[in-house]
Amino acid sequence: MAYIQANTNGRLHPASEPSLSPLNRGFLYGDAVYEVWRTYAGVIFAWEEHWRRLGASAAALHFELPWLPAVILEEIRRTAAAFRAAAPEPGELYIRLQLARGEGAIGLDPALAERPEFVLLVQRCPELTAAQAAAGLRLSVAGQLRRNPAAALDPAWKTGNYLNNILGLREARARGADEVLLLNLAGEVTEAAVANVAFVRGGELITPPLRAGILSGITRGLVLAGIAAAAGVAVREETVRPEDFGAMDECLLLSTTKDIVPVAAIDGAQFQVGARTATARLKAAFAAHARAYARSHPQWRLP
Repeated sequence: MAYIQANTNGRLHPASEPSLSPLNRGFLYGDAVYEVWRTYAGVIFAWEEHWRRLGASAAALHFELPWLPAVILEEIRRTAAAFRAAAPEPGELYIRLQLARGEGAIGLDPALAERPEFVLLVQRCPELTAAQAAAGLRLSVAGQLRRNPAAALDPAWKTGNYLNNILGLREARARGADEVLLLNLAGEVTEAAVANVAFVRGGELITPPLRAGILSGITRGLVLAGIAAAAGVAVREETVRPEDFGAMDECLLLSTTKDIVPVAAIDGAQFQVGARTATARLKAAFAAHARAYARSHPQWRLP
């Protein structure tokens, strides 16, 4: 396993070294929230957008963030510097921050938690292989599980509970797919295990609406807010069902770590990939946006 640098409540250590009490509620119950950032040109991308979503997730679980953004940012700098010292090869960084309600006596009552705790993880940002990027990923629709509904555990919250996604991904991988596509209880397309999904039909970008039960992805939001327009692609939020796949020209995934990824197939449905697609234009426009962001936000540059 490649080196991963950890920071537990301010203490730097290799991620392979134990650091949390067995009574930590994130470990026992998934009573935690998290966010993932990545860098472009060494600059943390969309720092403020991710921090706002982290606060919203914590508020949904009814615990306040006791750390100011500047405090966590300094801890990220320390962790990134330690990672660079231990693994000096160049490359963009992946940054994961998990906040748990804390540790305390065994029991579900949140009042048993003593104080919130954080864990930071920094590693190289994972990248698709050149072959994957050129050929596109293959998805498979989950048949055994549906996306957990918003009235139960809202997918809009980035919590420490990912069993629904894990089991869906396991099913898809067993069929030879790269990723899973989850449907909601109404049979509508929601998202993949770790990414939002969108389609292109007649040159227009189609993405499931938030009400379908999806994470309000940062990459998705940026594409809808202006990147698609910069690429000359109109956008629409629209309910999508598996029976609609045959009418779609392209399919793509949107995520923080991999930005925009072409999809070649969902089970038997095939989609266009390549340099002449709207997906390729969107990916180029996103790359231009990320470069401009890095130039204009030197305050979030890491060592």
